[in-house]
Formats: sequence, structure tokens, C-alpha cells
Amino acid sequence: MTTELRRLRNYIGGEFKDAADGRTTEVVNPATGEVYATAPLSGQADVDAAMAAAAAAFPGWRDTTPAERQKALLKIADAFEARADDLVAAESENTGKPLGLTASEELPPMVDQIRFFAGAARLLEGRSAGEYMDGMTSIIRREPVGVCAQVAPWNYPMMMAVWKFAPAIAAGNTVVLKPSDTTPASTVLMAEIIDSVLPKGVFNVVCGDRETGKAMVEHSTPAMASITGSVRAGMQVAESASKDVKRVHLELGGKAPVVVFEDADIPKAVEDIAVAGYFNAGQDCTAATRVLVHESIHDEFVAALAKAAADTKTGAPDDEDVLYGPLNNPNQLGQVAGFIERLPAHAKVEAGGHRVGEKGYFYAPTVVSGLKQDDEIIQNEVFGPVITVQSFTDESQALEYANGVEFALASSVWTKDHGRAMRMSKNLDFGCVWINTHIPLVAEMPHGGFKKSGYGKDLSAYGFEDYTRIKHVMTSLDG
Repeated sequence: MTTELRRLRNYIGGEFKDAADGRTTEVVNPATGEVYATAPLSGQADVDAAMAAAAAAFPGWRDTTPAERQKALLKIADAFEARADDLVAAESENTGKPLGLTASEELPPMVDQIRFFAGAARLLEGRSAGEYMDGMTSIIRREPVGVCAQVAPWNYPMMMAVWKFAPAIAAGNTVVLKPSDTTPASTVLMAEIIDSVLPKGVFNVVCGDRETGKAMVEHSTPAMASITGSVRAGMQVAESASKDVKRVHLELGGKAPVVVFEDADIPKAVEDIAVAGYFNAGQDCTAATRVLVHESIHDEFVAALAKAAADTKTGAPDDEDVLYGPLNNPNQLGQVAGFIERLPAHAKVEAGGHRVGEKGYFYAPTVVSGLKQDDEIIQNEVFGPVITVQSFTDESQALEYANGVEFALASSVWTKDHGRAMRMSKNLDFGCVWINTHIPLVAEMPHGGFKKSGYGKDLSAYGFEDYTRIKHVMTSLDG
């Protein structure tokens, strides 16, 4: 007896549709390695239809009042909260994430972020109107940019979808959103929930692969392209968007340094860093995976971190004792394993370093020490449950090592010395610096990096403003 696969569909112009040419892709549960659904493999015709729907809906949505947009987003937040169990189940099946942690650590912030942007819709700020030239009054208008093409990643499918559509819709834009081809289920469920709230065409979901996303970014309709993904994907988006001068919003890779000084609270640092490094199987651009430890406490710290790794569990979504689930797909499992297999002779695997089980894509919590600054695993993003440890001699060398990568998204400093913490936060070349903690996010504060980690901000009023354009209106006082 065979189980019938779930059939996911695109959401275009308020209707659920298969791909125009009928093509589909299989969707796999990474905790089991088994196919559980099919999703449209959308082509140019589907992208054209979604862009046409978003463009048709834009004038009406643009002209709604901020209060109306706020009311709609608050309804969406309430509806997501009411369907929390369904969303968590879909996300867990999408990703293999633990059900309990997804319910407690992802769904509540996601709902809160929608509510934040609902409030932001009514709080656009700018220079006051005034006479900056004799006889003339100047006014600043902040307007939505238009149709937004948005591509979300597979590591946090639900939350990253919220980071995309909530600020865009709050600002009066319309959206065509593509989830990852490996994790479309929770985004399609979001569309089902949103269907009863927003006018047709304001929010559209197109499922597909890399070519689908490319067709969206290259389409002539969107005024803005936003992607969370790899550096390679971001570079391709920026290049494609440049052909018709689209706005581009890029949240790309990371390689967060975690700088632990000799006066740090070692037990607390080890505990927090292990959680921040292994949560979501390390599949997080801000994960605490590159630890720099002062030489005087290096051995003690490594031993403690290796024990924390050994005490950390990975396993099935319904196991309440696990911190994280599987890697997202077999390619990602191969990538993580490859980093360990290619380690130089001077590196030492202190914990883990192997696959867990034969079913699903699980990888053990891993600690690697003895590394040098130019090692592959230091310079490149692993995106898995692997924490590396390097030793430094002083503050200057810590900064050199911390900043000595091409990524610049997030970082943390662990010290009791306030002056040192302030110096480090000033000199660390990263979009976020945490002090004596790592990975907390709040809706009110921006998230985004520098260098090859991209540009533009998610969350906060800064993220909201990214989805607006500025117009100067000047009028003569002479009539």
C-alpha cells in the first residue's frame, strides 16, 4: 500500500494553482529521507502570472491607509497564532526541526515580528515640511517601491518568509514570494491562512527551483528583489537586477566570530555558545560556530565545549530531549561531512565529526580545535553543527582573526571588562555585535551585515524603510 503524496500548489492572484505546464518536484522530510509531498516546479508562465497579479493589486494596496494595512497584518498575526500547531507541524515536516522548539522559539517571535511591522506601518518618519528656500515649501513623501520579488531560504522557511512579506506589505507593496524548493510546505500553508485577509494579488507564492527564482529576479515587473541565501546566489541576484536597475536587498552568508577573553564566565560562555552553535543544526548565518579563545583558557574551554557537544542531542522532531534535527538535504549533509573529511593534519576533532544514523540527514554536534586562520573551515561557511576553536594571544590578534574573513554578519564578545567590550564592539567589522550572549534577535533592532554578507536590513524600522522610496515635493507659496 502506498501513501498518497500531499499536493502543494502556487498561490497566485488569490487562487491556488498547479504549474502551468504541470511540472512538479518532490518534497522530502529530512528527518526520514522520505518524499511526503509534491510542489509546482514553476516556469516563466507562472512567474508572469504572479507578477501580473501583484502589479494589478499594487495601486489599490498602495492607496490603503496605514491603519488599514496595520489592521490586515494584525489579523494575519492573530490567524497565525490560532493555527500555530498546523504551522509548526508543517515547518517540522519541511525541515525536521524539533516540534517543541519550533513552537516555543520560532512561532512566537514570528507572530511578534508581524505585529511589529503592523505598528511600523503607521510610524513612517522623515524631515518635517518647511521652507528651505524663500517662497518654497518642501515636503517629503515615503512611498512603497512597488512589486517585490522575494526569495526565502530553507533554514528558517516560516520566519524568513515573515521577514520578507511583513515589512513589504506594511509599506504598501505587493509581493511575489518563492520558498526554497526543499521547504515549500509552511509557506503554502501561510498563503492559505493569509487568503482570507489580504486582497487578491497582494501576496503571491510561487514554488520552484533556482531557475524559478532567476526568472523572478530578471522579470521586468518587480521594483525590488530581496533574497536570503548564499553569497553565490546573492551575487547572481545583484548582477541580474542590475540590468534594469532594481533595488536589491541581500542577506547572505556568515562566519560569526565568538571572541572569549580570559576573564569570561567560562561555564556560561560554553553553555550559551553550544546552544547558539548547534541550534537548528548550525544552519544559521549568525550561528556561534567560529570561537576564538584566549590562550590562557584555551585548553579548559575546549574540554568544556567538547563535553557540552557530547551532551547535546540530535534526533527526531518528536523527541523532546533534542536540541536540533537533521540537516536540510543530502547535499548539505555532504557539504558538512566534506569539511571534516578535508581537515588539515594540524586540526583535531574533539567531539562528533560523523553522521548520526542511516535514516535522515543527521550530523553529530562537532568541535574542532588546532586550526589556523587560513584553514578552509575557518574561512568558509560550514552551515552545520560544527564549532571551530582557535587560540589568540591578545586583543589585537583577536580582532585580526575575527575580522579576517569575507563575511561580516554577526559576532560576539565574552568579557567582564566593559572598556574592552566597547572597544571590540567598535572595531569588529560585523553588522551585529553581542556582548556576553549570542544569537538573540528582537523585532525592534536591525539584522543585516557588511562585506559578502550582503546589504540591507531585516527587522526594525530600518528594515521597514528599505521597502520604501523617498520623494521630494516642492511647492511655490505664490500659488
